[in-house]
Amino acid sequence: MPFGTKADATPSNAASGAGTVSVPGKEQRVTKQRVAVSAALDELDDFVSTQELYRILQNKGVSVSLATAYRILQSLADDGLVDVLRNGEGEAVYRRCAVTGHHHHLLCRNCGKAVEVEAPAVETWAARIATEHGYTEVAHTVEIFGLCPDCTALRDAGKL
Repeated sequence: MPFGTKADATPSNAASGAGTVSVPGKEQRVTKQRVAVSAALDELDDFVSTQELYRILQNKGVSVSLATAYRILQSLADDGLVDVLRNGEGEAVYRRCAVTGHHHHLLCRNCGKAVEVEAPAVETWAARIATEHGYTEVAHTVEIFGLCPDCTALRDAGKL
């Protein structure tokens, strides 16, 4: 899945934990575990690793194995229902994004806060560079890492 893409497909019977969800070219069985993972992602604002999400689900009393959480998150990413990127440690992290089109992220490398950003200048530059070199079917990712205002304040106060 290209970074920064998301499709919107919500099954009408998701609350019951039964049925299927259709994504172009693919149909997924909706299980209680898939619904629980999806609902947990809906409650989060920032990117989360599979292990962090697994702990959240366990704390809520949701019965799902770590392996199942990995499979579901990868399936959601493959279906374009969540964004996935690598954090500073190279670990895959996932997030349900509000922006449905191609976009990028500004990420705090301390607390993980994420801001969705559109970058038309980047899109123009990437297309121009690809054309100049004869490339076709080009995709790109741009993720910007830094410290958010809250973490910058903590650092400046010597608390970080």
